[in-house]
Amino acid sequence: MLVGVPAEIKPEEYRVAIVPATVRELVARGHRVEVETRAGIGAGISDREYAEAGAIVVADAGPIFERAELIVKVKEPLAQERRRLRRGQAIFTYLHLAPDRAQLDDLLQSGVTAIAYETVTDAAGKLPLLAPMSKVAGRMAPQVAANFLQYFHGGRGMLLGGIDDVPAANVLILGGGTVATNAAGIALGMGAEVSMAVRSPAAAERIVQRFDGRARAIVADEKMIGELCRSADVVIGAVLAPGTAAPKLISRSTIAAMKRDAVLVDVSIDQGGCAETSRPTTHGQPIYVVDGVVHYCVANMPGAVPRTSTFALNDATRPYVLALAEKGIARALREDAGLRNGLNVHDGKLTCRPVAEETGLPYMSPDDLL
Repeated sequence: MLVGVPAEIKPEEYRVAIVPATVRELVARGHRVEVETRAGIGAGISDREYAEAGAIVVADAGPIFERAELIVKVKEPLAQERRRLRRGQAIFTYLHLAPDRAQLDDLLQSGVTAIAYETVTDAAGKLPLLAPMSKVAGRMAPQVAANFLQYFHGGRGMLLGGIDDVPAANVLILGGGTVATNAAGIALGMGAEVSMAVRSPAAAERIVQRFDGRARAIVADEKMIGELCRSADVVIGAVLAPGTAAPKLISRSTIAAMKRDAVLVDVSIDQGGCAETSRPTTHGQPIYVVDGVVHYCVANMPGAVPRTSTFALNDATRPYVLALAEKGIARALREDAGLRNGLNVHDGKLTCRPVAEETGLPYMSPDDLL
């Protein structure tokens, strides 16, 4: 199989989908890999390293999109990339289709087979390809918050961990999953006062046990979340509804009632964000202010640490890339129910039920198509 790895063109995205070790495995099994020049430069991987691993380094992405049977990326294809996709070709990447109708329409029209990292499941029903980037984003969130709490960056002029008899910042984390627990661990390590709003008593109990009671776990409804936000110096949005848009847990009125110069880090932004006031930002222009609250809504947070993120993501995706190449797209999807859950679009049909429910478009079961 011809596997193509184009350079990412999303603004300020420097991760790359495949590292030389994976190229070496693919080539050893008789597959051909084409990598766009400088695709790995942000992750510290040179063209020479790819060539030594057996890849063909090409000057631009055109031949990759034209010839590759399987295109492996990190972020969703942008409009100029989507125009190059075609029926009979597969793309394997993060898609986040629920809040992105333009992308969804283009993928359906192209006839491409689009497999989304974020909806692939393992035997336990968890999300193994979302987990590594969730860990990175979760661990970054308190660092980001600490930075923008500084006075000269627009924040309240607070040290996240406080000092001596001066109180630490009050950090509220919405959610109890991978992003949330990683954020909590770092925030606690920095000395912050941490509260976590979760949906069930069982989740609250898990949080208390995991952090030995150092993090306060609260079973919170919408009203309680509003009250918690108003007392927080930092809110980290870490909620996830797999395949569909993130729930809007923070209303515009809650934002208006929060402390002036408080910081919201909305990690859920790639699924639309968990605040009514959230909109995607970039690493170059990461923040904006609404009603005195600093909003950080960068949709590719792990892109700020592309080397760590690239190798962590590749460790998770490698077995699936190898299976797709070895077995062919259709057989690999038929034989692995978890990988099949990642199939969002195939041959002009929408095959992800949560996206269908979110958009109102017809859904077709992958089992019927494959």
